[in-house]
Amino acid sequence: MKDQEPIRAGAVITDEMVDHIFNGVTLRTLPRAEWTHPAHLVFATALLDRVGLAGAEEATPAYIRAYNESVGGVNDDSQGYHHTITLFFLRHIDAYFRDFAQEGVGARATHLLASPLSAPDYPLRYYSKDRLFSIEARRGWVDPDREND
Repeated sequence: MKDQEPIRAGAVITDEMVDHIFNGVTLRTLPRAEWTHPAHLVFATALLDRVGLAGAEEATPAYIRAYNESVGGVNDDSQGYHHTITLFFLRHIDAYFRDFAQEGVGARATHLLASPLSAPDYPLRYYSKDRLFSIEARRGWVDPDREND
């Protein structure tokens, strides 16, 4: 599939679009301009669909780090891959999809991008900024420090 417009929040996602994002990240061919927050969520959807939560938690760090580096990005203590945010979204997306188990991967991604879970600041419902954006949270998992009502 050729370059596409970047995926935006609320977009209708097809199975082909999911494959485009998944293949682009794993093969490191996705144009950097397409690697938006919604594309991260579509990638998570694709990986969860293919390997389940445990497999996604194991594979995602290497995929994202390698992709970031392939487009000139840096993975360090202030930019690039963020472990807590990644695992947080994987776990919440996996739980969210229990309500859509019978739907195809594109339909699940469409539901996700229309949900509050797709907001980039969604983790701040569970974390203070200081904790979420700490070096410790970027490098490894840290538990939430807020109660979500």
